[in-house]
Amino acid sequence: MSASVEPIQKYFSLTDKQTRQFGELGSLYKAWNEKINVISRKDIDNLYVNHVLHSLGIAKVMTFRPGADVLDVGTGGGFPGIPLAILFPETNFHLVDSIGKKITVVNAVAEALRLRNVRGEQMRAEQLKTEYDFIVSRAVTRLKEFYGWVHNKVKKESVHDLDNGILYLKGGDLEEELAELKKPYALYNLSDYFKEDFFETKKVVYVPL
Repeated sequence: MSASVEPIQKYFSLTDKQTRQFGELGSLYKAWNEKINVISRKDIDNLYVNHVLHSLGIAKVMTFRPGADVLDVGTGGGFPGIPLAILFPETNFHLVDSIGKKITVVNAVAEALRLRNVRGEQMRAEQLKTEYDFIVSRAVTRLKEFYGWVHNKVKKESVHDLDNGILYLKGGDLEEELAELKKPYALYNLSDYFKEDFFETKKVVYVPL
């Protein structure tokens, strides 16, 4: 198995199928990135730590249940949704982005990996009529604005350890942004879970809805 999967295996117990699927991500994204720039060119070599493992930071905070519905807003090329969908094969993931080319990549990667639990769709979060257990995203905008897009898209009944809500990947100093949000939240430092330098200031922000 390619050494690239080692950062994932260091922190997660994977089945053979998951190890294979994570292993295929590198070549799939490299090939697609030649055609459509979904990951910055200089960052593609750091795919497994900066994108895949970063996405899986959410899995250190929340274990999604079978049958749960998770929405990934502004997914770009499929982060955090695709890595989470590999890790939680019985959870349903709906990945949306306003840019059609990026959703083309999402659906092609999901198809290549035979991820039956992923649906990619070109649309804005505000247009969605469905409700979800959790809404995930990776720093698409300020939290206050993001909250405005999605706060009415969450199921009333919670079946997980945390109440339904937002799990948001964000880095840096969040003090001002969280003060502006004016909602209860919890912060999880990814440096508590992952030892790589990349995670030093990275966090998962949980906002119950």
